[in-house]
Amino acid sequence: METTTPPAPISKKLRWTSRVMIALPALMMLFSAAMKFAQPPEVAQGFEHLGWSMSLVNVLGVLQLVCTVIYLVPRTAILGAILLTGYLGGAIATCVRVGDAYLPQVIMGVVLWGGLYLRDSRLRALIPFTKAG
Repeated sequence: METTTPPAPISKKLRWTSRVMIALPALMMLFSAAMKFAQPPEVAQGFEHLGWSMSLVNVLGVLQLVCTVIYLVPRTAILGAILLTGYLGGAIATCVRVGDAYLPQVIMGVVLWGGLYLRDSRLRALIPFTKAG
């Protein structure tokens, strides 16, 4: 049985980088959920453009909010990242279907996982980006 050494702790600079990388997509998701709850005319126009019924706006807002909160809790962050990846996958599929840009959602997914990777030693141990000695 092969033994592995635990990942080294990260520097202060990387810790702050991870915090920013976690906060940016989380803030964007929280803002998006808040807009779904507020339902300004732009949300209705966006839903119509994407082919989504406005009857789903609150359900999607709650789903987005819950997934983001799960992501922000360190103990459940990996589960939250998985759930947000699924949510973003649906957003990407919808954008591809209507011919809109989907790169922002892809970047958001990469950033949310990157920040978590820097912060969480369990994830770094699971996915080591170094050569085995």
